[in-house]
Amino acid sequence: MSPKILIVDDHEIVRVGIRTLLSQVRAGWEISGEATNAEEALSAVQRLQPDIVILDVTMPGASGLDAARQMKKMGLPARILMFSMHDSERIATEARDAGAEGYVLKSEAARDLVVAIERILGGGTFFRSSSPKPT
Repeated sequence: MSPKILIVDDHEIVRVGIRTLLSQVRAGWEISGEATNAEEALSAVQRLQPDIVILDVTMPGASGLDAARQMKKMGLPARILMFSMHDSERIATEARDAGAEGYVLKSEAARDLVVAIERILGGGTFFRSSSPKPT
């Protein structure tokens, strides 16, 4: 059975990019739905029962971190991969504390997204440490 994936990001171009990337490299994966904010995400997770949620950290209204906490409190089986433009150890730690199984930077999605999804679907986690800053 193919894994079902829910994509949550407030920017359509990001959702399209994720969908396109995943369909090109893992045609058997099903994009079961999309959402643009935390409220839509919570509703979609309950309705669609995805295996994994790719969840943007920064969205209007409640953050992806808030949505992740809610999903975990609700006991939903979906595993959560936080997706962010913020290269921050603090946010990665907050994502882990919120119950996420992974954290991928948008700037590194082409390299890390598929690997992170595969690892999380396999029962593992994916938290790459921040890249070193130039001095």
